Amino acid sequence: FMGQNQTVKDNRITVIDALRGFALLGVVLVHMQQHYSIFNFGAFTPTEPAFPVLDEWIGWLTRNVLMGRFINIFAFLFGMSFFIQMDRAARKGVDFRRRFIWRMVILFLIGVVGSAFYSGDILSFYALFGLVLVLLYPLKTRVLVVVASLILIGAPRWISFGYDKIAAPRETTVVANAPETERVRAERPRQMADVAQETPSLANTIKSNLTDGRMRTLNYQFNWGGRGYLTFALFILGLVVGRIRFFETVHLHTRRNISLFVSFAAGAWVIGRMNGLLPQEHTSFMQGITPSATALFRMTLNDVNMVLFSAAITMGFVILYHMKGIGKCLNLLTPYGRMGLTNYEAQGIIGSIIFSLWGFGSIFGRWHATELFCLGIAFYIVQVVFSRIWLTYFKYGPLEWFWRSATYLKWQPFRK
Repeated sequence: FMGQNQTVKDNRITVIDALRGFALLGVVLVHMQQHYSIFNFGAFTPTEPAFPVLDEWIGWLTRNVLMGRFINIFAFLFGMSFFIQMDRAARKGVDFRRRFIWRMVILFLIGVVGSAFYSGDILSFYALFGLVLVLLYPLKTRVLVVVASLILIGAPRWISFGYDKIAAPRETTVVANAPETERVRAERPRQMADVAQETPSLANTIKSNLTDGRMRTLNYQFNWGGRGYLTFALFILGLVVGRIRFFETVHLHTRRNISLFVSFAAGAWVIGRMNGLLPQEHTSFMQGITPSATALFRMTLNDVNMVLFSAAITMGFVILYHMKGIGKCLNLLTPYGRMGLTNYEAQGIIGSIIFSLWGFGSIFGRWHATELFCLGIAFYIVQVVFSRIWLTYFKYGPLEWFWRSATYLKWQPFRK
């Protein structure tokens, strides 16, 4: 197994960087299948699938393994990074809270720029959740665990459900069956981000994304089936795991890591089976309509299932990372994870160019699941290679350097 000197480098816990890079693999593969929320490719004759059976397998993989699970890991690591920054500043006798608030303002602006290209960009929401983390930071760990648990089991939804039952009981309506609900909730739903335009252009897309697109994303994050609550719960859990310094000594506890992996995987399977035993409700998901109690309970089970699934993926990655042979291969993702902000934003911008009608949408819009999966893998590999070469000459990724410089209002060293 890899030692401490291979786990921590330049005062960074490298397994966290590698895990972040791995999470972004799942993110780009899912977003490729979703065409980066762009589904207007003009009038053309759809092509017949070249690999229909493989398309079905990849569709299953996307829905049941990638969708919602990898973005969970990305969100969890954000909360952990928050703790690491606060903790390291505290060790130097510095109160980092005000600086972090300013840092979130900058992240919000970066997210706004990203959302101009990709309407599903989540960085601006991460920035808002980060501001709330500052308020929660002084709370004791057990209180944070209770808060995260309540959010995870859907307390905000149940409170809203109770209010709607009292205020307008006759409007309560059943909501979607489980497969549709999970598909819609697990990642940003397929929306016509690149709306029909007389003259498709980058300018029109930016205008649409920053107006209607932002409202759709906001509504999606916090409607009945939205991911916003789950994301915030993961932020808090990341803060908690950071506090117990789990990853600082993770390489020393192989048996514990394996036990956690088995427990998380078994828990996800059990919750999934429980969800499958509940009655299937076939009314389509209707935005703004109060769901039934059964549908709401299934949403809660879906949330818990996906968090446990994400935790199992995380522990599986940690176990493999600390094995000599496999670990050396996975360590190649460390530079990619260190440039996570740059790589995430690049995914959204390039994705918009690939699928927009003013870009190459008339070409890539014809592609099916298998071709899009291969495209996502190829794009990811290019980013991995670029990140490795970039960090050979520079201390930070481009956006990471800008973010750090803007945080301290001083140009930071860039070249090595």
